Amino acid sequence: MSQLTQTVENRRKELIDKLVIMGVYKHGEKHLFELSLRELEYKYRRVKSNCHPHSQTGSIRWVGKKINV
Repeated sequence: MSQLTQTVENRRKELIDKLVIMGVYKHGEKHLFELSLRELEYKYRRVKSNCHPHSQTGSIRWVGKKINV
């Protein structure tokens, strides 16, 4: 197996493991192991942005604050 193929497979496995930890097992009708690296990256970014505490509308926003140092 070439170095590039091994690297891609390692990254796919890493993303699948992270998605499973987040409770994601499928993307549509496909299981995660059936997805390409690009599809896994996209799914991971979507799930991560939805789970991140500062991505919601109620997150902290610093507006009009000047810090004097």
